[in-house]
Amino acid sequence: MKAVLMNGFGGVDVLTVGEAPMPAPAEGQVRVKVHATSINRPDLVQREGKYPPPAGDSEILGLEVAGTIEAVGAGVTGWEKGERVLSLVGGGGYAEYAVAYESHLMRIPESMSFEEAACVCESSITAFLNVFMIGGLKDGNTAILHGGGGGVNTAGIQLCKALVPNVKIIVTAAPEKIERVRALGADLVVNYKETPDFSEAVKEFTGKKGADVILDHVGAKYLAPNMASLGYAGRLVVIGVISGIKAELNLALMMVKRQQIIGSVLRSRPVKDKGAIVAEFTKTALPKFADRTIVPIIEKVFPIEQVAEAHRMMEEDRHFGKIVLKVR
Repeated sequence: MKAVLMNGFGGVDVLTVGEAPMPAPAEGQVRVKVHATSINRPDLVQREGKYPPPAGDSEILGLEVAGTIEAVGAGVTGWEKGERVLSLVGGGGYAEYAVAYESHLMRIPESMSFEEAACVCESSITAFLNVFMIGGLKDGNTAILHGGGGGVNTAGIQLCKALVPNVKIIVTAAPEKIERVRALGADLVVNYKETPDFSEAVKEFTGKKGADVILDHVGAKYLAPNMASLGYAGRLVVIGVISGIKAELNLALMMVKRQQIIGSVLRSRPVKDKGAIVAEFTKTALPKFADRTIVPIIEKVFPIEQVAEAHRMMEEDRHFGKIVLKVR
C-alpha cells in the first residue's frame, strides 16, 4: 500500500511516499481504507525523533483517519464493511490503509465529507477531553485557550460555544490571527507577541475573578501567567511543553486559591480509556458536527504526495484550523 515513510529523523526532507505492508486487523480491530487524514503537531515531533508511537502501534505517522471499513477483525460486532467511519489511531494514518480499534470508531455523519471528518478525532477529542471531561467547564465559567488558530484551539472555541452557551472564552493569538479567532467566537483575544504576560488582561476582563479552566500546550513559559490568571478552584490542564518542561511555582498561592494543575496526554492512554472518551464524545459532541453547529475549519487539503509541504505549513504556523492530507 502507499504510505508516507521516513528516511530517519529530522526535517521535512525525511518524508517520502513509498510502499509499506498492508496492516492486518487484530482481534477487536477493523482495517480502514483511508480517504483522508490530517496533520497534527505530534506528527512533527515524532518526525524529529522525539515522540515514538506507543508499543504495538504503527510507526507510520498519523493519529486520525476518515474512510470506509475494508475488513473486520475477530470479535468485532456492530460494524460492517463499507461503513463510513472516523477514528483515532495510535499511528498509521498517513497511508492507504490503517487499523483501528472498534471502540475508537465513530460513524461519519451524512453531512460531513471525508476531509472534514479527518479533522475531528485528534484535535476535537483533545479539546473535549481536556476542557470538559478533565477541566470540568460549566455554564457561566471562563476558559482560556492558548494556541490562536491551531486545530485544538479552533475546535475548542467551537465546542465551548456549542456545548456551554454562557461560557466566556479568552484566547491568546498571534496578531495576524486575532480577527479570525474573534470571529470564531472568542470573547477576548490577547496578542501574545505584544503581551506575553496576559494575566493583567485576564484579570481586567474577569473583574479580578480569573479563569475557571485553562488549556495550555506552551508549558514552562506560561506557567506563571497561567497561575496568575487562574481563579479560585481553577484548573490548569497542560497538554504540551513547547516552551520547556521546567518552571518555578508558588505553591503557597496555589494552596490558598485551591488551584489544580493537571497533566494530560491522549495518545498513550490505554485502549479502554480512549474508548470511553470516544463514547462520551460521540454522545455529547458528535451531534453538533452532524447538524453543522460545529464545522471543522480546514486551511488547506494537500494530496498525500505533498506531505512535506503540509508539514512545512504547520511548522511555519501558516495555517488556521486544520491541514488535511487526501489519501485517495
